[in-house]
Amino acid sequence: MAAATVAAEIAALPEPRGPLRRVCGDLARRVRLLAPLLDDPSSASASASSTPLADALRAARDLLQSVHHGSKIYQATRGRDGLLRDFTAVNRQIQEALDQLPYHAFDMPEEVQEQVELVHSQFKRAAARATADPPDAQLARDLAWALAGDKPCFPALLGRVSEKLQLETMADMKKESVALHEMVISSGGEPDGCVDEMSSLLKRLKDCVITQEPAAEALGGRSSSIKHKSPIIPDEFRCPISLELMQDPVIVSSGQTYERSCIQKWLDSGHKTCPKTQLPLTHTSLTPNFVLKSLIAQWCEANGIDLPKNKANSHDKKAVKSSDYDNAGLVSLMNRLRSGNQDEQRAAAGEIRLLAKRNVNNRICIAEAGAIPLLVNLLSSSDPRTQEHAVTALLNLSIHENNKASIVDSNAIPKIVEVLKTGSMEARENAAATLFSLSVVDDNKVAIGAAGAIPPLINLLCDGSPRGKKDAATAIFNLCIYQGNKVRAVKAGIIVHLMNFLVDPTGGMIDEALTLLAILAGNPDGKAVITQSEPMPPLVEVIRTGSPRNRENAAAILWSLCSADAEQIMAAKAAGGEDALRELSETGTDRAKRKASSILELMRQKEEA
Repeated sequence: MAAATVAAEIAALPEPRGPLRRVCGDLARRVRLLAPLLDDPSSASASASSTPLADALRAARDLLQSVHHGSKIYQATRGRDGLLRDFTAVNRQIQEALDQLPYHAFDMPEEVQEQVELVHSQFKRAAARATADPPDAQLARDLAWALAGDKPCFPALLGRVSEKLQLETMADMKKESVALHEMVISSGGEPDGCVDEMSSLLKRLKDCVITQEPAAEALGGRSSSIKHKSPIIPDEFRCPISLELMQDPVIVSSGQTYERSCIQKWLDSGHKTCPKTQLPLTHTSLTPNFVLKSLIAQWCEANGIDLPKNKANSHDKKAVKSSDYDNAGLVSLMNRLRSGNQDEQRAAAGEIRLLAKRNVNNRICIAEAGAIPLLVNLLSSSDPRTQEHAVTALLNLSIHENNKASIVDSNAIPKIVEVLKTGSMEARENAAATLFSLSVVDDNKVAIGAAGAIPPLINLLCDGSPRGKKDAATAIFNLCIYQGNKVRAVKAGIIVHLMNFLVDPTGGMIDEALTLLAILAGNPDGKAVITQSEPMPPLVEVIRTGSPRNRENAAAILWSLCSADAEQIMAAKAAGGEDALRELSETGTDRAKRKASSILELMRQKEEA
């Protein structure tokens, strides 16, 4: 498991320090978020054998180790641009390795799939960005002044440089001196001809630290111990505006993350640019950064820190409670669904899918924003992933009862049936689950059956994945509560497939087969086809050895067949049913006991006749 081992090595690296700590932290966190993919038993062999992914992670590890051991002064000056290009290249290498890895086919929990997809998209964005970390203008000015040997350096200026490079103790200075020395040796001389400048700056910083440390010691042990007990908040967890730990991080269109209340105030003041990069914002929607929020929560828990209370005013609290997106964010999502750009539509449908899964307030707000008709239109998308996102988003939205009518009124049923016929396996599974959810309403049972859903549901029942087969069986059962759909199911040939499930204990579908046969046996057409399938031997075997629920359903089917057909009574008896029914009448569930007793009475009457 080479990839998992390298990822563990990256996770064990010390907390990043120095001028490139943000890009180092971002890369290390993304790799850590791949851990569930690399550790999952179902995907371990595939991901472990993925040479591109293992090689990419090794490149990431080597780069992070190089930055950790390298000169912080060099990284902030001559080496910055080259190292940032290296980070972009590593992000692209991992992205391309994930492109080649068929993780969608792995049998992983849905939450893990979604996390891997999210991290994959983050690597794509990181690889596409021209610069991974905008330069610190103040630090650049301070360094330019400090490196100019003919200018005096003020203690405040050196203090700022020392703090931002995280060269604040004599131990830091010693490490930096060693790093500069090793850099000279490894380059065979002076790298870029700048060692004299950097050594001079290091000496100035060392003198500054020497003059400051006695003053710090004079403050006494108490304040020093308090300082060391308080963990340093990673810069990535601080809002760039307030510099405080973020509680509700959101992403703006420039890709930067801010505390929701802070960036909202910035936008409400009429600003149209990103505060940090000064780039124009293409829109003002705020996208929740769930991954960063989770990482902040983990960091707080590990360091014994309570998350800060939400400082939003009552209006903001009401808005946050209503939805994970604000109104502008929802409007932006709707516009992306309408955009006609396939990538935008796919991404927006995917976001809605996740949001609708999270809570009922999201389902209400998304529907009220007008998402349902737009998602229904995307069911006809030529892009399989967009179609999967759209049908799954509708499934999640349909959990809220009031949304069911909106989905049906948007003419979704025929399009969902078409997805069920022609979509990918995941799309077909979720289409079946959506039809089941909608069929809870009795009128919808009629409409779904009339739209031709029964035959493709039977196809999914036969050739689907284990989950797909169970989704199909559940949907068919609910639809067959309506008599007209029983006839449709029988005419579509479902009985022969159910009987095959019944005699195949390895297929894992005996429970579903008996449940469906029990409801279809109450229909004259269904009863006739079951009778022609020589049902007695497998039914009697279930009554002998099955679970309590399956024995009950087998007895109910037997009763439906025997109650109006003397030949079936004799067939049941010939298959050894009498002894099995006698035992069931004593040990079965209450309903099973009643059915068994009734069939035994029919057998007795037949003998007397």
